[in-house]
Amino acid sequence: MLEQLFGSQTRSKLLQVFLTNPETKYFVRELTRALNSQINAVRRELQNLEDLDIIRVIEEDKGKELPKADSKRKFYQVNPKFIIFPELKSIFQKAQFMLEKNFARELKKTGSVYYLALSGFFVGDKESPIDMLVVGNLEKKSFEKVLRNFEKDFRREINYTFLNKEEFDYRRSVADKFLYSILDANKIVLIDEIFNQASALNAEK
Repeated sequence: MLEQLFGSQTRSKLLQVFLTNPETKYFVRELTRALNSQINAVRRELQNLEDLDIIRVIEEDKGKELPKADSKRKFYQVNPKFIIFPELKSIFQKAQFMLEKNFARELKKTGSVYYLALSGFFVGDKESPIDMLVVGNLEKKSFEKVLRNFEKDFRREINYTFLNKEEFDYRRSVADKFLYSILDANKIVLIDEIFNQASALNAEK
């Protein structure tokens, strides 16, 4: 969808990276690896985005803008002062939300899913040990297939923890430190048949 909207697969990928990570600075080869694209295509689209003032060239160590002629090792970052920066960011956030909802829908087809939460990369938390927590009774190969497709959408490996319902209940009962560090952290909950159900039962008492 975004590729059709912006007319270039590489441009769409770059915009997604920059707009979902506005505080991060990138160099060309880093972007080439992340996007799995040809370096010439990445350079061309970076120049286009720079000409449009959507991104800017910066110096890594001091964080100051450099004149193009003096820049020997270019790093790129989105320009938050670009006139339609909020609108562009909103478009990509909504597109990401659609991908996440579709992933949850496809995951449900592989078995019983009791809880699905996205953290880490999805909420901009670089300190989080994982990007995803899944609780359910799922067919492993089907789960991995859906996950691989989801990873392709974001062009990155997703670090996840998968627990069946029994293991989750046990870890929760013993106040497992790792589990509660995820449950208490900033996250996007896509499926919740554990805590919502518990809330409903408490409300009935």
